[in-house]
Amino acid sequence: MAIAEAGSLLALKRRARKINRVLADKYPYAHAELDFSNPFELVVATVLSAQTTDVLVNQVTKILFARYPDARAMAEADPVELETILQPTGFFRAKARNVMALSTRLVDQYDGVVPGRLEDLVTLPGVGRKTANVVLGNAFGVPGITVDTHFGRLARRFGWTASDDPVKIEFDVAELFEPRDWTMLSHRVVFHGRRVCHSRKPACGACPVASLCPSYGEGETDPVKAAKLLKYELAPGNEALLEKLLAETHRAAEIRMESQRRPG
Repeated sequence: MAIAEAGSLLALKRRARKINRVLADKYPYAHAELDFSNPFELVVATVLSAQTTDVLVNQVTKILFARYPDARAMAEADPVELETILQPTGFFRAKARNVMALSTRLVDQYDGVVPGRLEDLVTLPGVGRKTANVVLGNAFGVPGITVDTHFGRLARRFGWTASDDPVKIEFDVAELFEPRDWTMLSHRVVFHGRRVCHSRKPACGACPVASLCPSYGEGETDPVKAAKLLKYELAPGNEALLEKLLAETHRAAEIRMESQRRPG
């Protein structure tokens, strides 16, 4: 590596790690937004989350896991009943086939237990590196970078990568951070992408990392107008929810679930 390249990489690392520290201060309550109580529930929920929202998946999995609590039960599910439960998530026939095939593979190859190695997880139907890293990082405590659409978008805007390929993005970003930071970095970046750094109109004027972002100015820079673009607990009118999340970070998932619960 040339000296200039080494210097550029060092500067990029320093800026990237500053961004991570700022996001850690901004979102001390960042967490996996899919609800789960064991690795099986998380791997299924992550498969179901493709092209839909985590809020909707959480509503569906509450019903799904009450009916099919483990791999053996889901492997033996009635396909029509399973499709009916999964219908709100979209692409429900393909998702039903995937979770049944996934569950069958778990029963046949792993005695119904979700494996804790990436090389095993990616052999499961419907499971790629992104899903495997979600499961490893959040159910097994194994560091992993989860590259979903939000993470990929922000990694490019931050200048951490120039790639659109999730695997290349994962490896590019991994060079900038210590492995111990990978899982929480993923949560923080995704949180920021959903709340501030939107795809079509990022709220640049309300962004805590604006001074560190090479893409500043792609979105609304006026602070007042930008504040109106913020979502979830950062959105105007949600001050009480934000205050609660900041005061009780250890209960963040529970508080979020309560705030998203449908009335009645």
